[in-house]
Amino acid sequence: MAQAPQPDGGGVRPGTLLSHWMTGGPDCLEVPDWQVHAYNEDFYILRQSGCVDYEKPFLYLLFGKEKVLLEDTGAEPSDAAGAVTGLIAKWLKAKGRASIELIVTHSHSHGDHVAGDGGFRGLPNVTMVPLTVEGTSEFFHIEKWPEGIGHVDLGARVLDVIPIPGHDKLSLAFYDRETGVLLTGDSLYPGRLYVRDFPAFVRSTERLVEFTKGKIVAHVLGTHIEEMAAPYKDYPVGTKYQPEEHSLDLSRGTLLELADALRSMGGTPVRMAMRDFTVWPVK
Repeated sequence: MAQAPQPDGGGVRPGTLLSHWMTGGPDCLEVPDWQVHAYNEDFYILRQSGCVDYEKPFLYLLFGKEKVLLEDTGAEPSDAAGAVTGLIAKWLKAKGRASIELIVTHSHSHGDHVAGDGGFRGLPNVTMVPLTVEGTSEFFHIEKWPEGIGHVDLGARVLDVIPIPGHDKLSLAFYDRETGVLLTGDSLYPGRLYVRDFPAFVRSTERLVEFTKGKIVAHVLGTHIEEMAAPYKDYPVGTKYQPEEHSLDLSRGTLLELADALRSMGGTPVRMAMRDFTVWPVK
């Protein structure tokens, strides 16, 4: 049920989210390429400016005692390596440490999430998770794709890794046990959920519902915002400046709503606008 017995925080480490994020203007000369927000001192959210690319993807950086994991590297042109390594250097200085191993992984394999990969290759203490089902399964110890659940231990911080193909054959969700945050990539976010393999997407959504039963889900965080703050409205494709956009976070309730919408289609995908997202089948 994703419930706690008392309204006492659910036993997870708290953090804060912004009510408004940088988008892409109105004056691009004044907008930095990256916005960095500390959810807490060991969990950072980066957003790429719409002045760089209209997709404005979000990246997530989670620190454990021994390793730090980065989800996604942004859209072209992406200097994610510079932004991320600079942030890691500041974290290390604040913690009085000399180094930490970085794992670079992805929510899925589409270009607006992998464009910065090249900047990380060859850096010391960096491991790149392969952009293949086989390599990803091996790295995260997923015994059977996509039904199995993988894990990665960052050092006193374990993330569950859930295969959720449908948007992309390599789509993944990450559940951070420490904060109760569920990262869902392009499979669930406030925007247009592009569904390329409808049967796989339906099964993945149902598995994610099943996985989250009995777990605290503090936030569901995807990798874009395309919805407006006004219900049932989105910004057109290509919009850089979104002054009245939806908040980033969704909830497990939104996941249940998605599962219900997919079931209602009876096996035939149709475009369906919900309050906070739109199911958008593509061929």
